[in-house]
Amino acid sequence: MTQLIKKLCAGWKHKKERYKKRVSLNMGETEQRPTAGSRLGAQENAGISTLEHGQKPPMTPPGKLISIKIQMLDDTQETFDVPQRAPGKVLHDAVCNHLNLVEGDYFGLEFPDHKKMMVWLDLLKPVMKQIRRPKHVVVKFVVKFFPPDHAQLQEELTRYLFALQVKQDLAQGRLTCNDTSTALLISHIVQSEIGDFDETIDREHLAKNKYIPQQEALEDKIMEFHRSHMGQTPAESDFQLLEIARRLEMYGIRLHPAKDREGTKINLAVANTGILVFQGHTKINAFNWAKVRKLSFKRKRFLIKLRPDVNSSFQDTLEFLMASRDFCKSFWKICVEHHAFFRLFEEPKPKPKPVLFSRGSSFRFSGRTQKQVLDYVKEGGHKKVQFERKHSKIHSIRSLTAQPSEQHTESSSFACGDDSDAAAVQSSRQGKELKASTEDTGQHKSPSLKKSPKEGRKVDGAVVSTVEEEEEAAKDRMQQNRPQSQQPSTGSLTGSPHLSELSINSQGGPSVANMSLSPNLSPDAKQSSPLISPLLNDPSCIRTEEEEDVKRKRFPTEKAYFIAKEVATTERTYLKDLEVITSWFQSAVSKEDCMPETLRNLIFSNFEPLHKFHTGFLKEIEQRLALWEGRSNAHIKGDYQRIGDVMLKNIQSMKQLTIHLWKHNEILIELENGIKNSRKLETFCRDFELQKVCYLPLNTFLLRPLHRLMHYKQIMERLCKHYPPSHIDFRDSRAALAEISEMVAQLHGNMIKMENFQKLHELKKDLIGIDNLVIPGREFIRLGSLSKLSGKGLQQRMFFLFNDILLYTSRGLTASNQFKVHGHLPLYGMTIEESEEEWGVPHCLTLRGQHQSIVVAASTRAEMDKWTEDVQMAIDLAEKSSGPAPELLASSPPDNKSPDETTVDQESEDDLSASRTSLERQSPHRGNTTVHVCWHRNTSVSMIDFSIAVENQLSGNLLRKFKNSNGWQKLWVVFTNFCMFFYKSHQDNHPLASLPLLGYSLTIPSESENIHKDYVFKLHFKSHVYYFRAESEYTFERWMEVIRSATSSASRTRALSHKEPHAY
Repeated sequence: MTQLIKKLCAGWKHKKERYKKRVSLNMGETEQRPTAGSRLGAQENAGISTLEHGQKPPMTPPGKLISIKIQMLDDTQETFDVPQRAPGKVLHDAVCNHLNLVEGDYFGLEFPDHKKMMVWLDLLKPVMKQIRRPKHVVVKFVVKFFPPDHAQLQEELTRYLFALQVKQDLAQGRLTCNDTSTALLISHIVQSEIGDFDETIDREHLAKNKYIPQQEALEDKIMEFHRSHMGQTPAESDFQLLEIARRLEMYGIRLHPAKDREGTKINLAVANTGILVFQGHTKINAFNWAKVRKLSFKRKRFLIKLRPDVNSSFQDTLEFLMASRDFCKSFWKICVEHHAFFRLFEEPKPKPKPVLFSRGSSFRFSGRTQKQVLDYVKEGGHKKVQFERKHSKIHSIRSLTAQPSEQHTESSSFACGDDSDAAAVQSSRQGKELKASTEDTGQHKSPSLKKSPKEGRKVDGAVVSTVEEEEEAAKDRMQQNRPQSQQPSTGSLTGSPHLSELSINSQGGPSVANMSLSPNLSPDAKQSSPLISPLLNDPSCIRTEEEEDVKRKRFPTEKAYFIAKEVATTERTYLKDLEVITSWFQSAVSKEDCMPETLRNLIFSNFEPLHKFHTGFLKEIEQRLALWEGRSNAHIKGDYQRIGDVMLKNIQSMKQLTIHLWKHNEILIELENGIKNSRKLETFCRDFELQKVCYLPLNTFLLRPLHRLMHYKQIMERLCKHYPPSHIDFRDSRAALAEISEMVAQLHGNMIKMENFQKLHELKKDLIGIDNLVIPGREFIRLGSLSKLSGKGLQQRMFFLFNDILLYTSRGLTASNQFKVHGHLPLYGMTIEESEEEWGVPHCLTLRGQHQSIVVAASTRAEMDKWTEDVQMAIDLAEKSSGPAPELLASSPPDNKSPDETTVDQESEDDLSASRTSLERQSPHRGNTTVHVCWHRNTSVSMIDFSIAVENQLSGNLLRKFKNSNGWQKLWVVFTNFCMFFYKSHQDNHPLASLPLLGYSLTIPSESENIHKDYVFKLHFKSHVYYFRAESEYTFERWMEVIRSATSSASRTRALSHKEPHAY
């Protein structure tokens, strides 16, 4: 018996050795095979779209490779080689990897089975068991899951593929609609393919390209619509195309023939909302997921078991008869997948295997849910790539044509294993060199680059191109000395339709005319990227540790000196802010005849005296610091090592300027009235905000003199607290504190009203669908991102809370990036309650108004508590008021849907027209304001936070280091409005880059991070890490204090006096 066991073990061991040899042979063969060619002109990317960041592809059994032909959405065919026993997930991931598609979970692979019935490829089953004759089958890569809102598609490439799917559905007659809608859809397709309207070119193009049968009858209408799309980029055309298509009843619908119990012929379909019933192409019924209790099939019968509802006339179980068991099971699988993708938070776990025998199907959804996809893309743990639009003759700013490789392989090999994975990762990181030439804004700009939604971004008013090139460039420079891959991969430019972590200033909206990507450029031959500031990445800017340490030792070390130095550094920034009005804005106004003479005199006659005074004030402070540091008159002793006397003298002189400070309220109101009454002035001010010097909203600069008084008061408080009463500078410092405190007390009430007025007007620019947001007595309380529960599931919405009303909006990826108001709830008579158990959604709240109720969910418990406290406070204020708020919305009706409502958006010519005209009304400069930061970081900000941010402003030099970089880089940093703005020096007129800090964590580096330097703090948000080093203990504590005010919540308890409303 023992010998028998030994023989069996020896045989098993021999088989195991043969298996290992075969694995190594297959892996060795795979390494030599060329990787997938980049058909869309993008680099190879080792990241697999359906895996979480950092995970590897699933291990697949080695063996003989089979070739699978895949037909892409642009009608090209690619061949992929996969092992025979590889699951469908391997093939799906290979296609997504080939396309560099991050949001690949929305797509699926479709093929005809042995009965010629179109079925979806099961990601868990082996490919060979599903595709019996791969040589004779063409698998189609198509959209599988259509989200309720195309704004949820974060990547431009994803929206482009969705647009191709719409184009394909139109041609095949699957997407049916009336002639007007059809012509409008085709006009957007034509705009994306050939650019702006030209009658001759349009007729030639429509003659060569048939988008629908009998297209000739609609050609005039198509060209009429196309004429109205002037200046629209391909990315905007895709967005508008999807905006129109999603309103159509047949959008994303695949009909499955069936019969009801009476034998009537009907069609069943599944969508993100639930199961739909059609008669012909007309929807006659819908069963929302919230009402469906169970789905099952028995032979040819498809069964829907509904939740009991006393108000419903439906039976408990509905039965439909389909053509065969295979048809029935196929439709059941699709329903299961749609329910899991749109309704679940994470992929369902597999059922435990039965001990003896199984009952029912073991099929389950495999892959990430929509929520996981959205979270992954927002986290930004991937690198964006460029792509080529196959049918388009023009390219948007992020769709630059990559240089085609000399050798293009139609066959793409894919095999799994640790070695091949490592090789793929290495090859995807090599050869990433960027060749770019840029033009100034004054030079010619192609119309196709005119209004890209990603072209101009704005952080609270400053135009920037939102990228993360600095961090990526630091990594790329470390890899430039590595050997180049034999198979060159195309370089890429990082960009994102959502908020990136580091923002680089552009030249008032970048003009990139000649930008080509080359895989084999040497660093010497490479021109600098317009998105990578040479000032922030120049190696000569990186200071050595010894140089900084020597310089630090030369200066005084006492705390009073650094307090005085803070006065100087913040005064430099304040003077630059005044120059935005007195120099830049005044110069622009003088060239344009758009501002009334009275308004012009009112503004500049009150700001010029302030600028003149603070120029002299700064000069005195710098002279005193020079004496203190010993840089001049070094023989003088310590009589000048103080700042209180300088502060007292200038604060007393500043009192004479109070008359100008009282005028700022009038200036702000008159400027907003002028903008409201003059389209020319509105356009002028909007264009001025596009300039790099205007890094904040224009009206914020008008409030800077009042904010500066508060800074003086805080600085003098710290100085008096530091000095002992016997100090030579104590008496002057205390007198200066008394003088400035008196000025602040006089102007504080006026400043509070102006801040609220300014914030309402700033929010008005971010919203569309509302006219009378700014009314007397209205106070802003909080804004932030919440998920609203509806018939379509949880949908991200932006909420705006005021003292009388609550607005909820959605974001559009148009040229303006504004938020469209969906509805509002008056706070008068509203109640709020937690409802996690009722709806089964974490951090859930139910807001019950007098006429409607909504259910919302916050991202965290802390966020839910903030909203609960502020909404309850606002309700209490509304109850004390005279009555309900006036009607608020101007163009968008309130969304009165309850969470259980089953209706979906219907096609409407008015809606289609509104989607066209809304783009024309939008201003192109709105980008990453605080509202957009909250949207992408899934957080919220209150008016208290804004007020604290006003008090916590700071300027000075910091040393910065990336996570993967070696040296420290010296930068001039300005912190204001929850954001860090970076300059090369304090003399620069505009910031080079910016970093919004909402959502970031502020910590001290740990020992394992090997920083080993004093006064270093760490900022990190998910995968983004930055280190900053201060020059002293005092400045380190000050930076920690002000940044913490932006990264952590303030106390929200406050008393809003309704007795003193803000009257304008």
